[in-house]
Amino acid sequence: MARIVMKFGGTSVADLDRIRNVARRVKREVEAGNEVAVVVSAMSGVTNQLVKYCTDLSPLHDAREYDVVVATGEQVTTGLTAIALQAEGVDARSWQGWQVPVRTDGAHGKARVEEIDGSALIERMKAGQVPVIAGFQGIGPRERITTLGRGGSDLSAVAVAAAVKADRCDIYTDVDGIYTTDPRIVPRARKLERVSFEEMLELASVGAKVLQTRSVELAMKQKVRVQVLSSFEDKPGSLVVDEDEIVEQPVVTGVAYSRDEAKITLRRLPDKPGIAAHVFGPLSAANVNVDMIVQNLGADGTTDMTFTVGKTDLPRARETLENARSSIGFDAILTDPEVAKISIVGIGMRSHAGVAATMFNTLAEKGINIQVISTSEIKTSVLIGVEYTELAVRALHTAYGLDAPAGKASA
Repeated sequence: MARIVMKFGGTSVADLDRIRNVARRVKREVEAGNEVAVVVSAMSGVTNQLVKYCTDLSPLHDAREYDVVVATGEQVTTGLTAIALQAEGVDARSWQGWQVPVRTDGAHGKARVEEIDGSALIERMKAGQVPVIAGFQGIGPRERITTLGRGGSDLSAVAVAAAVKADRCDIYTDVDGIYTTDPRIVPRARKLERVSFEEMLELASVGAKVLQTRSVELAMKQKVRVQVLSSFEDKPGSLVVDEDEIVEQPVVTGVAYSRDEAKITLRRLPDKPGIAAHVFGPLSAANVNVDMIVQNLGADGTTDMTFTVGKTDLPRARETLENARSSIGFDAILTDPEVAKISIVGIGMRSHAGVAATMFNTLAEKGINIQVISTSEIKTSVLIGVEYTELAVRALHTAYGLDAPAGKASA
């Protein structure tokens, strides 16, 4: 017997037929003798509509009331899923975030989970009942409803799994696992049986959208084994586990991409101590996250600084920098939203030389210019023109031997 948390995303509960399908899957686990808790997202498209209601009424709406509105999507799904389970003969009961309770900080719209008391959930699970828990939501310090940010139901599921000491957290979605890259770009992409927490964290942070980044961070910290699998097919999924559980460590595990980047260049900055703090301090205060950074020193005692921000943050970043122009001292600001970040990730990169050189040579052979480079112990990322995204991904996937043999790709 195992204790399992099963999380179902928006596409998995998109309509009543799919909710019935979820109930049948949960029933199979219960009949197998497992203790089960279920975490659900809002039905597909519902959260987007709720967000639109808020922004249409007021673009600068109160974040506390925004959370009250958007959290209702998951509340509906919990009730419907519990009803569907009861119709299948499974003892089930819905739980909202405040009932668990999922305690968070007070950062409305992007709250962080601080504590979950899993004792009541464990008691119900041991008694044979299936708790159906609303993902994406919690309760803040002032007893106000909070939400965890987009994709937050993944985080809810991992946090619940840690709280109830689950053997595994199964994330059901519309794909059947984690691939070496996007199969829509590379049809011969391979499904990975196992991925390390660290690799998945890097992949999620650079564009792979299978799991939310914060959920992977928490899974790694709490050692929660996560499985990604399809709601619509009975196929083995991909396990995200500790590095020690992976016997064969490939040099490069996957190629990820993101078209959600924008490039900013500040021209002719004074080359003096503290200039970086003058640039990035105001951006941090404006909640603008900066990613890739490169600095070029000129012969005249000035420097050019280039960095990337999220594309949606570009207007705010530009306004912030223009307001701080006098204290920073740059001559001009140039922006380019037509860029893409391409990344290779693999724990085997730690012990192999020449991995980055292969990336640079491959892109050069395809005539793709590299604008910015950043590296970590198991990742190398480059910034290129957005029009070269698919060509770069396909070329790198082949260069690192990730293509599945003809006829054996898992599409």
